[in-house]
Amino acid sequence: MMTISIIYKGIRKIHRTIIGSFYTPIGKIKFKLNGANFKDGLKVKGPLKLNITRRGELTIGKDCRFNSGQNYNVSGGNQRCHFWIDGKLTMGNNVGISSSSILCRHEINIGNHVKIGGNTLIIDTDAHSTNPKERTTSVSKDSKKANWGPVTISDFVFIGTRCIILKGVTIGKNSIVAAGSIVTKNIPANEIWGGNPAKKIRSI
Repeated sequence: MMTISIIYKGIRKIHRTIIGSFYTPIGKIKFKLNGANFKDGLKVKGPLKLNITRRGELTIGKDCRFNSGQNYNVSGGNQRCHFWIDGKLTMGNNVGISSSSILCRHEINIGNHVKIGGNTLIIDTDAHSTNPKERTTSVSKDSKKANWGPVTISDFVFIGTRCIILKGVTIGKNSIVAAGSIVTKNIPANEIWGGNPAKKIRSI
């Protein structure tokens, strides 16, 4: 039985290595076809979803890594990395994102050495108007009336799994967002926040 287990694990590792070797080149092709700019060291594990509109912009710094799907990020489940960009999304160097969604209709800035845990959502718009009458119009008219604000995630920030970062938020340098948190307001540098809505837990 032990021998069968070893053989199975060996085959699984070989299969994962072979299949996994295709994701980075495929990912780079997707980025290029969508007009994204990226620097050296980009790594993609798993199938990602990418949609950059005609007015959207995506810039990715050096040595960034995207883990997408349950085979490469257990905490994210079946969620893939999904980027929908109709504004300007900028990522610094050495950013790691696991099985998370980013909806950028206007502006999102992610600094250097940022880590974003599985199944997190970052969004810079309410997506729909707060006026009920506006929500009865076409989707495009409704979304244009939605409140929005730029999102900034500063250098060395760590965002735990299953968080939601809402519009107009700035997360300060070195700060940590605990798993499952919903961030609705600015987080100063060097602090740990958590909860719904997220509140300060302690300083670092």
